[in-house]
Amino acid sequence: MAKSYLYLLGACVAAIATVGCVFELSSGEAQLGTIPTTVILLLSVPLGLVAFVMAVRLGRASDRP
Repeated sequence: MAKSYLYLLGACVAAIATVGCVFELSSGEAQLGTIPTTVILLLSVPLGLVAFVMAVRLGRASDRP
């Protein structure tokens, strides 16, 4: 069960990074620059989705007797 919590934590961090990148890019001038912020955005979206799906799968598997 603890492994699913780690995946869920990773999904939450990736979601926060995604939202932060969207706000930074929409502000016009990102603090880290446009290219690094875009790279973080492009990496955090699929990483967050995969981590969330893995957390759900592991959580469901641990509930079974």
